[in-house]
Amino acid sequence: VQLQASGGGLVQAGGSLRLSCVASGARFSFTVMGWYRQAPGKERELVASFTGGDRTEYADSVKGRFTISRDKLKRNVNLQMSSLKPEDTAVYYCKAEKRWVGVYWGQGTQVTVSS
Repeated sequence: VQLQASGGGLVQAGGSLRLSCVASGARFSFTVMGWYRQAPGKERELVASFTGGDRTEYADSVKGRFTISRDKLKRNVNLQMSSLKPEDTAVYYCKAEKRWVGVYWGQGTQVTVSS
């Protein structure tokens, strides 16, 4: 299984970006799918995730600005980011997990928000 993340880029504060993560090689639905980010000098942190069933979890810092979505087969996950702030600048990673099978990470996509 491989996760391919895309959609990052450079945007001005207040702008929007949409990240996509596509899973290839999977013949099953993922239990958990979400997005993490890591800024320079900081630990990787959860941004948004489907945590099981249709439950979602968001970091407090992105609530009301970011929206996570996924396809019906639960193999692809997207992150719509709006009202971006300079502090959202980071490398964004998608993560997928299938219980009893494994945990997978995408390669990361850079998001840079200029002030």
